[in-house]
Amino acid sequence: MNISKLMEMQAALDEHIQSKHDLGAEDLVERKILALLVELGELANETRCFKFWSLKGPSDKETILAEYVDGIHFILSLGIERGFVPEAPSALKMNQEDLTVQFTAIYGYISEFRTQLTESSYQKVFTAYLHLGELLGFSAADVEKAYVSKNEVNYERQKQGY
Repeated sequence: MNISKLMEMQAALDEHIQSKHDLGAEDLVERKILALLVELGELANETRCFKFWSLKGPSDKETILAEYVDGIHFILSLGIERGFVPEAPSALKMNQEDLTVQFTAIYGYISEFRTQLTESSYQKVFTAYLHLGELLGFSAADVEKAYVSKNEVNYERQKQGY
């Protein structure tokens, strides 16, 4: 995954949105954190990994991937907002293989980031989210392609007054 390319795309989208909505130099960290938490919940809903009471299976892989990259958008955007550059680890060293546990761990990492706003806590969110993508069966190429596609959709939505 070309993180530099995605960061450039996200920075351009963020700038477009901030200009269009006259947000100027407003600190959007709290709103972006809440947006990330909501997107993470939407992703969990699509996987249905926690719904022990239901026999219905998860959504199709494309739907889950689309929800997953929504989270990537906000993670990158938070990095831009704070001046952090996410680093893709050469190998993910997390041993978690349970989706439900991984989701709740990411919620915890986001909460930690919110209270600390450090590059280290940001990197934990990014790394854990990448691991979640692997658990969901997505390759780096899948994620990059879906991100680029969703970025185009986000621009189109802005044009249409979303």
